[in-house]
Amino acid sequence: MGLRLLDQLGDVAGRRVFVRADLNVPIADGVVADDSRIRASVSTLSELRDRGADLVLASHLGRPKGAVDEALRLAPVGDVLGALLDHEVMCVRDVTPEVLPGAPIVLLENLRFDPGEEANDPAFAGRLAELADAYVDDAFGAVHRAHASVSALPDLMHASGRPAVAGRLVEREVDVLTRLLHAPDRPFVAILGGAKVSDKLAVIDSLLERVDVLLVGGAMAFTLLAAQGARVGRSLVEPARFDEIRRTLAEARDRNVEVALPLDVVAAPAIDSEDGVVVSATDIAKDLAGFDIGPATVAAFREHLAHARTVLWNGPMGVFEREPFAAGTRGVAEAIAASPAFSVVGGGDSLAAVHGAGLDAAFDHLSTGGGASLAFLEGRALPGLSVLEDDQP
Repeated sequence: MGLRLLDQLGDVAGRRVFVRADLNVPIADGVVADDSRIRASVSTLSELRDRGADLVLASHLGRPKGAVDEALRLAPVGDVLGALLDHEVMCVRDVTPEVLPGAPIVLLENLRFDPGEEANDPAFAGRLAELADAYVDDAFGAVHRAHASVSALPDLMHASGRPAVAGRLVEREVDVLTRLLHAPDRPFVAILGGAKVSDKLAVIDSLLERVDVLLVGGAMAFTLLAAQGARVGRSLVEPARFDEIRRTLAEARDRNVEVALPLDVVAAPAIDSEDGVVVSATDIAKDLAGFDIGPATVAAFREHLAHARTVLWNGPMGVFEREPFAAGTRGVAEAIAASPAFSVVGGGDSLAAVHGAGLDAAFDHLSTGGGASLAFLEGRALPGLSVLEDDQP
């Protein structure tokens, strides 16, 4: 995929550049709880400022459903961003102000306060287009959305002769994920977790064409186990997916892809239980549910990872937010960190687990786009990338 990049933006000194960033961060009591995504945007913003551009920054935050939600205003994000850039970021309380303040860095209000954003409304995109001379998309986490600021806006800018390019974060994400799709070093091991297998069946099917080993944990593993006749107690299961799962596992066998499921799990009566018991993953008592992979599974997964040359991880191995069920996710994170493989982790929960374990530096790439990464790996055309491709007229 050939994208138009910052190098093709031309001279931006004294010009306003609209930057679609991904500043969708958790905010608790009016304070940013995790600034990882904000930090990821700094490289592109600093480069543009060094080149003399004035910046109009825009992002969504949460799901306000097209209406103003005071708890989802971007002012706390602006404070953090200003500290990181060592420059005041002027926050406006409008999504599309009629007149921009003369400040060098302006942060628009939450794009999703306007229903035109999620509707990919050309009229809303037109109002955004009036604010700048050029467009940069650095919000990889949103490129799979056909929303106005990532689809209609860059299309409008490019059609009107104004540059529309990808920022450094998007460039890096595309480079890394393209490597996984087309030229991974082998063995290539993928690890998938999370709650519902239905959310990831498409990416599993895609990965079976590329990986050598697929390790499955999290609640989604119980659907795969139950589809093969395992007794999984009260664990989360999607029976409607059993036939698809059986076909997928048969395809894996045909392709000589090993699908490794949990051998043991940490089970408990309820998610709020203060402790759990390690039991066989295929014989969980009727009054228990699995909430984490067990130590034997961690050891088996670690063995696969020790021999891997490329690793992709998306999704936790259990309810890692609670200490009784955190060991499996932590163990997998540590095993990947110790592996010699080129390692990529994506998805908010997986990133949070890596951050919590203090292992950020041990991973080669921390992807900011969970859903976008999976959509890319499925081979889907993503609206926010298609519009920035070199072959666009």
